[in-house]
Amino acid sequence: MNTAAHDAQPRLLHTMLRVLDLDKSIDFYTRLLGMKLLRRKDYPSGEFTLAFVGFGDENDTAVIELTHNWGQKEPYQLGTAFGHLAIGVGDIYGTCERLAKEGVKIPRPPGPMKHGGSVIAFVEDPDGYKIELIEKSL
Repeated sequence: MNTAAHDAQPRLLHTMLRVLDLDKSIDFYTRLLGMKLLRRKDYPSGEFTLAFVGFGDENDTAVIELTHNWGQKEPYQLGTAFGHLAIGVGDIYGTCERLAKEGVKIPRPPGPMKHGGSVIAFVEDPDGYKIELIEKSL
């Protein structure tokens, strides 16, 4: 038995999102939000592609798995249980201005939370998943 693996602390590895247009989603998460495309692999026998994006190496940080099912023609139903992903940014107003110029939907513009605390905004990825931006000192 591998004792190093056995003694490792549990940690979040990734969150999986089903996406309709993989290239559009990769562009959103990499070019617009600054993540890196960590790996991408086609699975012809299953007719799907997985792409992993994140801010750091998968060995150290949680990432996002983008799953593209080749035959999917209609947008996915997002459901009511999923809330959002959250990303810390240094300049939330500048980030939202840049994203708006790229045509990104911003359903909740940047500003302080109603009940005090953080400065936040909500944006949507190409499939309509909500991304909460939280201003942080990075």
